[in-house]
Amino acid sequence: MHILIVEDEAGIVQFLQQGLEEEGYTITSASDGLKGFELSQKENFDLILLDWMLPKMTGLELCKSIRLKNTSTPIIFLTAKDTVQETIEGLKAGANDYIKKPFSFDELVERIKIHFRNQNEDEILTLGSIKIDIPQHRVLVNEIEVALTQREFELLTYLVKNKGKVCTRTQIIEDVWDIHFEYDTGVIDVFMNAIRKKLNLKIEQDYIKTVRGVGYIAND
Repeated sequence: MHILIVEDEAGIVQFLQQGLEEEGYTITSASDGLKGFELSQKENFDLILLDWMLPKMTGLELCKSIRLKNTSTPIIFLTAKDTVQETIEGLKAGANDYIKKPFSFDELVERIKIHFRNQNEDEILTLGSIKIDIPQHRVLVNEIEVALTQREFELLTYLVKNKGKVCTRTQIIEDVWDIHFEYDTGVIDVFMNAIRKKLNLKIEQDYIKTVRGVGYIAND
């Protein structure tokens, strides 16, 4: 597995590269956002580790630029920022996950493994007129493709996999966002609103219901 690290602090790059190579990963690194973007377009990476504050092109700008060309490669932000607004900005830009500096290397490795496991799933899921093709990373409504961000795709897939069950906001934030501490779950509602708008379903096709004060449930 080939991982791209875009980070301007040489010490962090050295630490990550040595540790991840010992875990069996191939590592390529870039010290600024522009170089990171160029590498992301030239090579096929299995995962990207991305710093928020970068010279020449910020991590947020880089994430958005990568997502214009590549919707499926997992992106994990390495950041000292942890406010709700900044987290939402990163996820909306297309990041799959974030880990706050300073972080445990073991935790980072586990998160990387989770994203690789998710990539290897081989399923096609359905919910009424919605079809989710996990291997191709595609969502279709009445056989017409709908473009979702990576996080929107993961959230919709999670709800459909748990069809018929009430998924609480706490469960969703832990299982989809992989956040296991007290966190503002309002970010989920932001993404659900975006998903509903993009699916553009009629009232009678509203397959995902809000369970007030609890979470969401998907039903045909």
